[in-house]
Amino acid sequence: MTVSVSLLPRIGCFSDTGFFYALTDPADRWHQACLQLLTQVQQHRRVLVTTNFVIAETHALLLHRKGQKVALAWLDQVERLAHVERVTEGDERQAKDILRRYADQTFTLTDALSFAVITRLGLTVVLSVDRHFLAFQGNFTVLPLSGTQLPP
Repeated sequence: MTVSVSLLPRIGCFSDTGFFYALTDPADRWHQACLQLLTQVQQHRRVLVTTNFVIAETHALLLHRKGQKVALAWLDQVERLAHVERVTEGDERQAKDILRRYADQTFTLTDALSFAVITRLGLTVVLSVDRHFLAFQGNFTVLPLSGTQLPP
């Protein structure tokens, strides 16, 4: 899915690995909440935004937990579901700075890259079940961890 980057601050919702995984696994404790949020995203004509790093991380998690068939099926359809924002060299520099500033946290490089991209794009809604997104001092709301109602 391709979307004008200038529209993303208003209509974009960043989607993390945990959100994608929960959507895929009906046994996941966050499955229903994430489905509810996805429905709201679609009803309000919002756009899921993710990165190429989140796609790689989600594929690896699905491969490990659900098998090759599920992982490949998800990989084949994710770009129809979400706008994929490629990580830039500037995002990489910013991510390293984030990892240094938050040395007391166990953020992965993918987490820090996500924070950098969210900040660069001005996104205010993050769809994630990863508590690291709450620990980062970003200017965004993390759903479903902070509720299941998409802000207007």
